[in-house]
Amino acid sequence: MKKVSKKRLKTAAITVGCIALAVAAGFGTYRIKNRIDSKKYNLITLDTSSLPAPQEPEYDGFIQLKDVKMHYVVYGRGERPLVLIHGNGGSAKSLAEAASYLADEYTVYVIESRCHGQSSDPGTIDYESMANDTAQFIAAMKLKKPYIIGHSDGGIIALTLAARYPDVPGAIISCGSNTSPKTMKPYFIIGVKINNMLRHDKLNDMMLTLPDLTADMLGNITAPTYIVAGEHDIMWLSDTVYMHEKIPDSRIAIIKGAGHSTYMSHDGKQTYVLAKGFFDTL
Repeated sequence: MKKVSKKRLKTAAITVGCIALAVAAGFGTYRIKNRIDSKKYNLITLDTSSLPAPQEPEYDGFIQLKDVKMHYVVYGRGERPLVLIHGNGGSAKSLAEAASYLADEYTVYVIESRCHGQSSDPGTIDYESMANDTAQFIAAMKLKKPYIIGHSDGGIIALTLAARYPDVPGAIISCGSNTSPKTMKPYFIIGVKINNMLRHDKLNDMMLTLPDLTADMLGNITAPTYIVAGEHDIMWLSDTVYMHEKIPDSRIAIIKGAGHSTYMSHDGKQTYVLAKGFFDTL
């Protein structure tokens, strides 16, 4: 068995120590920022005690867009169309439970972004392209002013679409989104970098370099907008507040005790309550 040199052991120990310090520093900064931002929160809980019966999918198929063959699943037959957009590495299955409850009031289209699920991989991926894909999907399906709910990367796509194509969405809920990789908590970025070193993936590259949601872009959004994050989300909540402040007439909510996905892909019942609480006021 080959012996590991003392130099390599020392280097490994220093690396682990640096990571531990970064995580500790990040947690300390998080606690400080949490106290600073708490005055700007609309801290809410989601009561799931009264829910409609969940519904099975109505249709599962594909549509050819300019650069992508997009996979999508349809639930319900409601008058208002609702588009659900999953996060990085997700698929239509990620929001299937949410769609099954939302189908009680909407025709729900759960789309899969390029390079995800059963949708095709055109070789490149970024938020502008995915927002354009989504706009193409809405046009091709002849959806009139659909409501849009996006989680994580899906939330960024929803914001980008609303900024670039302001006449397309009827309203949007952006959950767990961020304006830049710089606004993510250190532990998350470190984890993505380590994963990318072990197995390089363009989805990781995107998270490390994008998005770049500027104040001007956010200011272009005219659709009714709900900016939502978990109390213990993976981005600084100061960024959540920033987005709310830059989007005209937007609303904000922080889900008490929630993480990044606990009220979305991990619990579609809460997604239903969140959506109904916002959309019913429009």
